[in-house]
Amino acid sequence: MSPPEPLTLRANELDHALLVWHPAADAPSRPPVFLVHGFMDAAGTWDAVAPRLAALGHTVYAPHMRGFGAAPRVPAGAYYHFTDYVFDLADMVDAVSPDAPVVVVGHSMGGTVVTLYAGAMPERVLGLASLEGVGPPDNPMEIAPVRMRAWIDGVRKVRTQGHGAGTLTREEALRRLSVHHASIDRGVLEGRLEHLVEPAGDAGEVRWRYDPLHRTTAPFPFFADVFAAYARRVTCPVLFVGGGPLGFHPPDEEARVACFAQVERVELPDAGHMMHWTRPAELADRLVAFLSRVSG
Repeated sequence: MSPPEPLTLRANELDHALLVWHPAADAPSRPPVFLVHGFMDAAGTWDAVAPRLAALGHTVYAPHMRGFGAAPRVPAGAYYHFTDYVFDLADMVDAVSPDAPVVVVGHSMGGTVVTLYAGAMPERVLGLASLEGVGPPDNPMEIAPVRMRAWIDGVRKVRTQGHGAGTLTREEALRRLSVHHASIDRGVLEGRLEHLVEPAGDAGEVRWRYDPLHRTTAPFPFFADVFAAYARRVTCPVLFVGGGPLGFHPPDEEARVACFAQVERVELPDAGHMMHWTRPAELADRLVAFLSRVSG
């Protein structure tokens, strides 16, 4: 399989960067697939999953979501509101498949993005796979003003310090990644690091490939009832993949998954939350089987 092709698409008034895996010329023609990464991730970390899907005949699009990886940063005075990700995806889908529905796959934050999209525009989605993407723990309504204050304070701090991310050595970056993903083998993290940092200067240092605004608290809390309202409007078949005991499971996960009308649930018992990093072949097997069912 050839390496992915970089693609720029104009979506929601920004020029978005995507990676595209094309099927072989003699492969059957099947619907496009969008792979939507999670928080603090990037499009390139789908590299061990996407080729398997392209081999079925799907053109596979993996966008760098705004503010991450090679994606555009928002202009001064703007922010990364969650609804922007849904609008971005809507425009990307319309750009590459204006007349036919697509399959959407989302990990973590990306799973919530594709659910909101599929709930708002169910006719545009042929199948949805959520990889532990039903959202964070629920919030009480009373937290809303607290979050708003934290957002204002956080954004002011970033603006005062400047938007440029600091530099660090590759070893320091790997060590920080290991802290956040303590259960993942160091060799796996070394392979993923190349997608998450970029060179910075001539001394071999790097910087994280994300806008520091992503370190701030978003102003609008996550409410499980709102997620459920979108999930109930999804009309296509849904595959929910869990990462087992080491995965991320909000207390009411079962109730959220049950909101999908047509849902199949599978577990990758020792994969953990970052399943496309740790068990890409097993995950690809599950996605291939799902795609074969929903797209023929």
